[in-house]
Amino acid sequence: MLQSLDDLRAAHAAIRSELARAVVGQDRVIDELLIALLTGSHALLVGVPGLAKTLLISSLASTLDLGFKRIQFTPDLMPTDITGTEVIDQDRATGAREFRFLPGPIFASVVLADEINRTPPKTQAALLEAMQERKVSVGGIDHKLPEPFFVLATQNPVEQEGTYPLPEAQLDRFMFMIKVDYPTSSEEIEIMRRATGAGLGRPHKVLSGAEVLVLQRVIRQVPVADHVLAYAQRVVSATRIGTKDALEFCERFLSWGAGPRASLNLVLAGKARAALAGRTHVACDDIAAVAKPVLRHRIIPNFTAQAEGISPDHLVEQILKSIPKTEKLG
Repeated sequence: MLQSLDDLRAAHAAIRSELARAVVGQDRVIDELLIALLTGSHALLVGVPGLAKTLLISSLASTLDLGFKRIQFTPDLMPTDITGTEVIDQDRATGAREFRFLPGPIFASVVLADEINRTPPKTQAALLEAMQERKVSVGGIDHKLPEPFFVLATQNPVEQEGTYPLPEAQLDRFMFMIKVDYPTSSEEIEIMRRATGAGLGRPHKVLSGAEVLVLQRVIRQVPVADHVLAYAQRVVSATRIGTKDALEFCERFLSWGAGPRASLNLVLAGKARAALAGRTHVACDDIAAVAKPVLRHRIIPNFTAQAEGISPDHLVEQILKSIPKTEKLG
């Protein structure tokens, strides 16, 4: 285990080093993307245009020896443009005709769903169903997606014109909703220097698909103590209004809380964070550190919260302050 964790940390450092060739700053975003990648999960990046969301994902894909496809979502994109379709194939010798499946761009290990909220719900659903089932069904035949398989999507804020916000049930398919913020002053100056000079570098490949699968298994082997599991469950159950575990301010400001998938993702992301730090156990601090990206798209503020300017992140902060990190939980 210890040697495997060393390998994991070495891979983490190598990917960070390669990404620095093309991306300036965004350390938190990169770490959260890597946690999603190394747990075999999907992630949604949210931010205004021009914050290098697409560049970051394509650069991450460049560090992996895996198939990569980018799908630019538009209002006229059809489900078959993503999943693929059947065509009639005719044998020139015999004249016999048969249906043949032409795979769509989703048949890649790393899929960039660019501006996912620019396409209507029907097309969004086709992608999200494949994310959940890890297969595509066409003509009654299941076509398995490759392993490993990740969807890394970008989304413009919902207040931007011409968008179709993802329903909460579909957002739940993503382990993380990652917020991409503006760069700092020094980072922006470095971006200007690079982009207007010799240009950005190109990352080199550092991990194969087989190595990614091995590292995913390493992370799942990291043990979690009962009190840490209880802490994660308590954090999630605090959001469930109408139950005995709900906190008072959650009852006041939420119209809906998080389900069991939030608990699972908290623990899995906590395992990845601990492993990337070289630790062989998960602490409550690991759970708290990943709570915002896991919960911010799974809790729904009500009108009162919106009127008072209270965001999901603010509510998560209050939950973490209210729940002690002790072994007495459960």
